[in-house]
Amino acid sequence: MRVELGPVGYWRHELSHCLHTTAGVLLDFHGLDPVQALGAGWGFDYPAGDVRREEYYFPGAAEDLFGGLAPFHDVRSRWHEPAGAREGWEQVRAALVAGTPVAVAADNFHLPFRPAHRDVHTNHLMVLYGFDDTTGDVFVADPVPPAFQGTIPLAALEAARDSGNPVHHDRDLFFTANPIANRWLEVRIGPEQPAFDPDFVDRVTAANLRGLRAEPDAADVAAGRLRGLAGLRSFLVEAVDRLPGDPAAGDEAFVVIGPVLAVTGLHAEFLRAAGRRFGEPRLAELAREVDRVAHHWSALRIAVATAGPDRAAAVPALLRRTSALLDAYDRALDGLQARLDRRRAALSGA
Repeated sequence: MRVELGPVGYWRHELSHCLHTTAGVLLDFHGLDPVQALGAGWGFDYPAGDVRREEYYFPGAAEDLFGGLAPFHDVRSRWHEPAGAREGWEQVRAALVAGTPVAVAADNFHLPFRPAHRDVHTNHLMVLYGFDDTTGDVFVADPVPPAFQGTIPLAALEAARDSGNPVHHDRDLFFTANPIANRWLEVRIGPEQPAFDPDFVDRVTAANLRGLRAEPDAADVAAGRLRGLAGLRSFLVEAVDRLPGDPAAGDEAFVVIGPVLAVTGLHAEFLRAAGRRFGEPRLAELAREVDRVAHHWSALRIAVATAGPDRAAAVPALLRRTSALLDAYDRALDGLQARLDRRRAALSGA
């Protein structure tokens, strides 16, 4: 039997990683614009200590990754955790036969098209969209550079999905020591999706502003849940304070920052697309402000990853970068709030 679902296209944003890239490919397959769906939400929600050593980690959305990525759209996902490799392949094969491409977790060490092949272990995510029983191949889409779409042997896929993902040497860094366990994502796309219009942009902006500027409530404090800018400030300052005596603090910050960076870059792209579509130059200007936040995130993430053995010496620079990042957030949020206030005033007087 041979199944090759299509069209499965290429989608990637330059600041995204395998989670957003995989989601974008699957959303596009189902007829949604990835930038509209993945770029609308912009916030911070982190259950402290809930970090996982996976490249497809997303803070606060362990049970429903795609729901966390697209909070304003009817998009849901759930993990399947098969008992073993045979059951894992049977489940994925059945989904493909039913006409649905899926996201599968895999160890890059076993994937022949990844630069890490036979060198570095890491916890990766990609799209599977077909198979050929006669040749023993499967169809894979992975736009993460160097970007690959085509067939690989089923045996390689099974090894990658069943990997223990061990720490092999000192280049196995942030996404190891967490078995792949043949996990795969089932994705559900609802029939009713919001229209991409000025009212939607206003609703998104208002919700993001509420979330980012909310003060922590008693329940969140008791549960150790960090939300909004207040939670973000607490997370970063605490991570930097811990860094000299706890190398794991740097790993945690690096992993958590990754998806927040991707969300920020995608939100800038969302605002830019809205400005073009609705002829509103102010949205393009605000997109540049959000881009500035993303650039601060990039610099901070690199600085955390390269702090080196003398981590105490890196603390002052990391705190300065954190302060600059939060200032950039305030500037972007002030601009978004001012635009929203003007829109509301104009609509109420119309």
